[in-house]
Amino acid sequence: MDPLRNPFTPNAGARPSVLIGRDEQLRSFELLLARLAAGRTEQSMIITGLRGVGKTVLLGQFRTMALKQGWAVVEWEVSKHEDDHFRRQLALQFRTALLTLSPRAKWKARAKRAAAVLRSFTITTDPSGNVAASIDLGELPALGIADSGDLGTDLTSLVVALGEAAKECGKGVVILLDEVQFLSKPQLEALIASLHRSVQLELPLTMAAAGLPQIAQLAGEAKSYAERLFRFPTIGILSATEAEATLKESARQEGADFASDAVTLAQRRTGNYPYFLQELGYSVWPIAEGPVITRSDVEVALPAYLSKLDSSFFRVRLDRATELETAYLRAMAELGPHPQSAADVARLLNRTSQQCGPTRSGLIVKGLLYTPSHGLAAFTVPQFDLFLKRVIPRLTVPAIKPRRRRGH
Repeated sequence: MDPLRNPFTPNAGARPSVLIGRDEQLRSFELLLARLAAGRTEQSMIITGLRGVGKTVLLGQFRTMALKQGWAVVEWEVSKHEDDHFRRQLALQFRTALLTLSPRAKWKARAKRAAAVLRSFTITTDPSGNVAASIDLGELPALGIADSGDLGTDLTSLVVALGEAAKECGKGVVILLDEVQFLSKPQLEALIASLHRSVQLELPLTMAAAGLPQIAQLAGEAKSYAERLFRFPTIGILSATEAEATLKESARQEGADFASDAVTLAQRRTGNYPYFLQELGYSVWPIAEGPVITRSDVEVALPAYLSKLDSSFFRVRLDRATELETAYLRAMAELGPHPQSAADVARLLNRTSQQCGPTRSGLIVKGLLYTPSHGLAAFTVPQFDLFLKRVIPRLTVPAIKPRRRRGH
């Protein structure tokens, strides 16, 4: 069939032509906006789930919904940077939000104050003692506010100022953060504290974030009241009915369809993970003569489908691991796709759990593993165990390097 008309979209964060199985989360966000607009408070949300289940897609939908309501949107994908970079990124996004709420020519008192607070938030001092602000919206800095150097205190002042400006304009602000598990503890603490203050003041400002499963635990460790400030909806694989509808309804948009046995094979090989369904659909489309995609078409497409996943979706994550981390991942794969105990993995590597501890922790920090419960770790990437067995057919146990003696 014509590749130009291929309805499947296996791109990071790209909205599929048919979005199925996420109605509950969309309704929750719609209610969140409506309650804030009515002057009521509502819990912010952090969506959790493995790679490839559609968290970023949902954030994109939230963005569209917020903009339709005339709200300002602050959004970015978190990466590992120092607090100075984090402050600057926040400032740039908040500047955009403030200008979205109202053009400078129509600013009222609260908007002007927010601009002054924003400028204070970006004040820096160079080694010579010269003071400068990297964001200038035509207002003098609000000296003594948001310029203490303490991220939690300063961010709270900035969030409150922006929320008050939004309320003055009869609008609201939505903060959208992706990969939120990569926030440092001070950054996460500051963000939670600032949102907590906005709730106390009943400001029309909220956050919707997405992250790997460990973020609920990280948030609770950062601030004890996080569990009351946020909801943590978890999204995962689609049901058999939803996966079938994803394939068939996408194809029907272009006058095609999937045979029942083709759907069955596609479900078995993809595990009903949303991203994998998009990849397999994309691979089978140009192979099939149509208009009905057959089981044989899916079988022919499977090698290209796996090759694409191995060379991109999986490989880009494995390439971030060190030699020892790779061995740890391969040992986990040997044990299977389910959560594995640290002791069992260490045993395969001829090491103790204590010796493997730093390796395991490094993989969690890199977002390759998460801890569903104490003592257990699991892959954040679905079917990663199968990939590891394909590219590393045999488990190789790395030798233990002898410790260097002091004085030598």
